[in-house]
Amino acid sequence: MTEQEQTQIEAAVYRRLRDHLQKRTDVQNIDLMILADFCRNCMGKWYHAAAEEAGVELDAVDARTAVYGMPYDEWKTAHQLPATAEQMDALKARKQA
Repeated sequence: MTEQEQTQIEAAVYRRLRDHLQKRTDVQNIDLMILADFCRNCMGKWYHAAAEEAGVELDAVDARTAVYGMPYDEWKTAHQLPATAEQMDALKARKQA
């Protein structure tokens, strides 16, 4: 596999994950943080950082919008549920581990 082929495949995998998370709005960010130690917001930060590393100007808000498929505030209003006490406890335990 060439470096260019690897980059193309990795980019396709990222897009598939992004699209999957855009469709699975029932999956809450806090659940992702508890289970996998990352969420959509993390992906937006990584997207922004990668753009900066490549010398591409990209606003952090625009990077997060690219991950969510819509402005974050719209996504929160439409899809984000309040965290339960159990979720907050699980997240706290995860961070302490």
